[in-house]
Amino acid sequence: HTTVRFLKKTGTEQWWLERHLKDPFVKATKRQHYRCRSAFKLLEIDDKLHILRPGLSVLDCGAAPGAWSQVAVERVNALGTDPAVPTGFVLGVDLLRISPLEGAVFLSEADIADPSTLRTIQGLLPAEKVDVILSDMAPNATGIKELDHEKLINLCLGLLNLSQSILKPKGTMLCKFWDGHESHLLQNRLKEQFQDVRTVKPQASRKDSAESYYLARLYKGK
Repeated sequence: HTTVRFLKKTGTEQWWLERHLKDPFVKATKRQHYRCRSAFKLLEIDDKLHILRPGLSVLDCGAAPGAWSQVAVERVNALGTDPAVPTGFVLGVDLLRISPLEGAVFLSEADIADPSTLRTIQGLLPAEKVDVILSDMAPNATGIKELDHEKLINLCLGLLNLSQSILKPKGTMLCKFWDGHESHLLQNRLKEQFQDVRTVKPQASRKDSAESYYLARLYKGK
């Protein structure tokens, strides 16, 4: 009886599975060997707005399972595949374990909000600071929309504070947020510290999702 009951999916689970299997980005993920479909969000943003270039150093926050780092390794030439352009550097950090990836350095099971993690990051970076901070971080969802929204905004604000120590002048920050009443608080804080701030929602973000990204460029820090 247990087995039969286990196999019977709820309507919501069945709907999710059907949508997942039909998703063109899921199919492309397998075809192009990315670790998850979120790679296409960064690819689309970078194709349009050119935030990753050969020679740049990148910090990927909330990196697991490593799809954004895969994109960054390609775009900044971290493997030195193209000898005609500069070689970049990619460092990924996550609370979870991240499987190794050629061309990237991973700091697994590390809390980006912990001061000791910041010191470790600075020790691993070639020049102590990076050109680009990427964040696809998300808190463990409670299912309470406003609470989850506030948690994610706080993660982004914490990362913005961290940027004062590790982001180069004129650097770039791309961070995911879930829309809600505190989105403008984060947007205003970003505008205080960056010359150009815009909201981006790539096609790979599902239309029914509250997910968007703030792209902040030209960091004013010293």
